[in-house]
Amino acid sequence: MNVIEIKNLTVAYGENIALEDLNLNIEVGSLMALVGPNGAGKSTLIKTILKFLKQITGTIKINAKTLAYVPQRNSVDWDFPTTLFDVVEMGCYGRVGFFKRVSKEEKQKVLKAIEQVGMLDFKDRQISELSGGQQQRAFIARALVQEADIYLMDEPFQGVDSTTEKSIVEILKKLKSEGKTIIVVHHDLQTVPTYFESVTLINKTVIASGKVSEVFTQDNINIAYRKI
Repeated sequence: MNVIEIKNLTVAYGENIALEDLNLNIEVGSLMALVGPNGAGKSTLIKTILKFLKQITGTIKINAKTLAYVPQRNSVDWDFPTTLFDVVEMGCYGRVGFFKRVSKEEKQKVLKAIEQVGMLDFKDRQISELSGGQQQRAFIARALVQEADIYLMDEPFQGVDSTTEKSIVEILKKLKSEGKTIIVVHHDLQTVPTYFESVTLINKTVIASGKVSEVFTQDNINIAYRKI
């Protein structure tokens, strides 16, 4: 079953076309890398699925109830005065509402998510005092606490050390084993076969999409990165 079905999608920033006539089906339970050169429309696609951006043409059908989002680290104001626990707790608001008290049960879910990313010792630390990798893990914990059907992550490995990267990969694989769908904007082509089961290569439109073993070929990479 397809959890996301995208047909004839075109998105623009003013007069600049970011995505053009893009078609993509994503199966439920996929662990998918979204790869392509800078300006290919990877982040735009994620934001359009989330309805942060409006398309000019095309349709997006989502066969799931809940989506969680991990933004690019450089798009976040890390100087905002708040603790790691508070940031992760924000993930509960979709269930409990912004103005309702978070229950003890929900707070336990927050602590569990923080523990999953190995950050329990830092739960009361100001977010601005954390390293880049720790901040990234905080946002992954916030996504985990949402208990979503689909996880959309925009370069979650950006600026993290190799140990953190490995722990994030383990979290992604665990989510997949639970039947979740994970779509990750990713730039390191070398790690695609190790980290992901499926891949979509895009450059304003889909170049190829499917199992890594079948479509992640040098020819398709060359077409996506226009090295031909």
